[in-house]
Amino acid sequence: MSTPIISVLLPAFNAANTLNQAIESLIRQTFASFEVVAIDDGSADGTADILDRWAKQDARIRVIHIPHSGIVNALNIGFAECKGKFIARMDADDVSHPDRLRLQIEFMQTHQNVSVCGCLVRSFPRPKVKKGFLRYEEWLNSLISHEDISRDIFIESPLAHPSVMMRASDLRMLGGYRDIGWPEDYDLWLRFYMAGKRFAKIRRVLLFWRETPGRLTFADSRYSLENFMRLKAHFLAQYLPQSRPIIIWGAGMTGKRLMKHLIREGVKLTAVVDIDANKIGQVVRGVPIIRPEDLEIFADAFVIAAVASEGARYLIRRQLIETNRKELQDFICAA
Repeated sequence: MSTPIISVLLPAFNAANTLNQAIESLIRQTFASFEVVAIDDGSADGTADILDRWAKQDARIRVIHIPHSGIVNALNIGFAECKGKFIARMDADDVSHPDRLRLQIEFMQTHQNVSVCGCLVRSFPRPKVKKGFLRYEEWLNSLISHEDISRDIFIESPLAHPSVMMRASDLRMLGGYRDIGWPEDYDLWLRFYMAGKRFAKIRRVLLFWRETPGRLTFADSRYSLENFMRLKAHFLAQYLPQSRPIIIWGAGMTGKRLMKHLIREGVKLTAVVDIDANKIGQVVRGVPIIRPEDLEIFADAFVIAAVASEGARYLIRRQLIETNRKELQDFICAA
């Protein structure tokens, strides 16, 4: 087989129940110049045999067997073996639309300034998907352009990892994936962002995202709320302007958690904004709580909105814009 344009990076661990459907969705792709680099991460349920059978049937499928060591190591081992100029991620329990690779590669080839191209996603089976995850899906699918994704990148991970296609050269430049105790995919998107790379999404559902009780998001401590906060604070500390006062909007649990990690990252906070009259004048983590109106005193301050409610985020964003603050330049939403 000639050198493929796309390498589909597919780690698998004890995925025997869903793996055939995932690979079948790749075999049915309308774009043919791809390879599947499948990493069996020490499975004990027949995953290895399934992968080996597929590799005998289709020369585009290459299998790497490793002792169980976790998804980050599996991804990096697989990436080192990828031959394509573009890396498409895929998980062993998901399903790709037949046109997924074709539409993503066409977009990447005509938009040379884009480093990461995602797509819309749909969780399944629908009756098993919880309301909270459906809200996350709706939010994900509302972020299409680079500007959309950049605006909300500190709120939550803005791309579904198994839905993306990346330029291999950019992923290599960033050093691949990192295992440092927080979500490896969100860490990667923030590293792309801090490196000045651009994102986009195909405005079509091209990945069907399976809801399973064993999803790493639910089972692995790296995906805990506390570790998400650590990750955000780490990158926010690099993003925040050093010469301006830094104010957090939100003295609730979310704001307090983010404050804790920002302080640990060496960020000096000037004040905390809250609308609760009972909190005004109090001190949290050594920082005074002020009213929204008091922001006028700090005209040059950079504001981090850290209130988890989507409705509250909308109101805070609107109020800051109405006071002539520009998003990303004068404030950012981080919850």
